[in-house]
Amino acid sequence: MKFFLDTADVQELRLGAASGLIDGVTTNPSIMAKTGRPLKEVVQDIVKIVNGPISVETLSEDAEGMVREGKEYAAMHPNIVVKAPLTPEGLKATKALSGEGIKVNVTLCFSAVQALLAAKAGATYISPFIGRVDDVGLDGMQLIRDIAQIYKQYDFKTQILAASIRHPVHVLQSALAGAHVGTLPFKVFQQLYSHPLTTIGLEKFMADWKAAKK
Repeated sequence: MKFFLDTADVQELRLGAASGLIDGVTTNPSIMAKTGRPLKEVVQDIVKIVNGPISVETLSEDAEGMVREGKEYAAMHPNIVVKAPLTPEGLKATKALSGEGIKVNVTLCFSAVQALLAAKAGATYISPFIGRVDDVGLDGMQLIRDIAQIYKQYDFKTQILAASIRHPVHVLQSALAGAHVGTLPFKVFQQLYSHPLTTIGLEKFMADWKAAKK
């Protein structure tokens, strides 16, 4: 399973990249807005820090505008993946961009049927929002399992990118359900390391070693 960081915070990205465990980055308009900086300037910083797919979302509401923006983004760096919403216009743009060899991450997926449409449109990634699905009383993990089964049955190459991950259990469950990628807030990525028995065990080892050296 690949790990992407869902952030545009340069400091978080540097810390994540230093771990050697981060495979890419996802962003959205909300994340970009938090930086208070021009989008292109932020993207230029990100591609210098993380050597992997960098999802940058279009801002237009019509397919023509999305395609235009997508081509502009893709021209900025080879690692850019254009992010488009799972709407009729977004899927039109996905079809057009993927037809020109531009990678597309279709976002805001909440059903397996939507994921099927995205795969047929040529999406490189589909982003089901598992946390938000849970929020409305449904099962985000079942959504991942359903998409994985459909994609396997029809041999779609679209990768499942589990999004709206809230905690480490979501990461575990997504991996078991067949997600190819998990995109994580930096805080959740840090939590993956933590286990009380690891901490207790290390403290015991160090205490025994110090006692033996006396």
